[in-house]
Amino acid sequence: MGTEGITGNAIQCRRANPLSSATSLQRGLAMSKKDQIDVRERQNKIRVCVAQMCSTNNHAGNIRHLGKAAMYASAQGCQLLALPEVAGLANMDEKSARAQLTPAHQDPYINACQSLAVEHDLWIQTGSTPVLADDGLFLNRSSLVDNHGVVRAHYDKIHLFDIFFSGRPPIKESDRYAPGKKAVLVETPWGPWGLSICYDLRFPHLYRDYAKAGATIQFVPSAFTRKTGAAHWEVLLRARAIENACFIIAPAQVGTHDDGRRTWGHSMVIDPWGEVLLDMGGDDVQMAVVDLDLSRVEGARSQIPSLAHERSYQLERC
Repeated sequence: MGTEGITGNAIQCRRANPLSSATSLQRGLAMSKKDQIDVRERQNKIRVCVAQMCSTNNHAGNIRHLGKAAMYASAQGCQLLALPEVAGLANMDEKSARAQLTPAHQDPYINACQSLAVEHDLWIQTGSTPVLADDGLFLNRSSLVDNHGVVRAHYDKIHLFDIFFSGRPPIKESDRYAPGKKAVLVETPWGPWGLSICYDLRFPHLYRDYAKAGATIQFVPSAFTRKTGAAHWEVLLRARAIENACFIIAPAQVGTHDDGRRTWGHSMVIDPWGEVLLDMGGDDVQMAVVDLDLSRVEGARSQIPSLAHERSYQLERC
């Protein structure tokens, strides 16, 4: 499963007009013949396995956990496995991380996701993993792999986590990572899905653009700090779900990691009305299963059709 990309007949992509966020929206259009046959029966119901992880500073340990999660998801009858940010590699030591990184098509974690997707007949939202960009910087890359092992789409984190807590050294993701430039909406048998990563959550226009393009599910794989997680995590996730009347799936990292970081956990699934369907807590590495009825997206949007009520305006400074 070493071929990664969106090429050939498996999927065709086009770019929409530039969005308000100065990114472009890349949308996967084609589905496999099997998915086209099954889409009417499958599109409104999906069983999702969410994996909450404490990722290690090497690929091998994380791939072992990935294998267990895929086996569990399959045994529970899930169609989708969703993983957190840096699921493939959580390593803040640049020298150690760089020694392990490859371009995406050679990445051992992404390749393992492709193999396990076929083995267990699962779609896998990979969370994210760092890969090498052409310019030598890292990319924080999220991929959606279908149950045939094809990478339907990939998304590189647009908004990088450069923050300055009082009394603490700054955290500057941009020192090592290049920002992505494309928002990515991918067609699936269950409707369009929007991809994002962690700090993107603080930029609501991204999720609005996805919703206006029809997204039924939006993914927010994350590794929130304990400080920001306690203050902002749930309220931001619920806001994005309510504003856009869609499901939010937000797998998260939890605990103390090999590289010293401490993450908040509380992997969540939020419904289009803002109800928390799943909260996995802030203590344990675990898997959980949730059933989604995607007809609730249209139900919420028809009751409060705010997507259709947007108006242009001018900002007047007085």
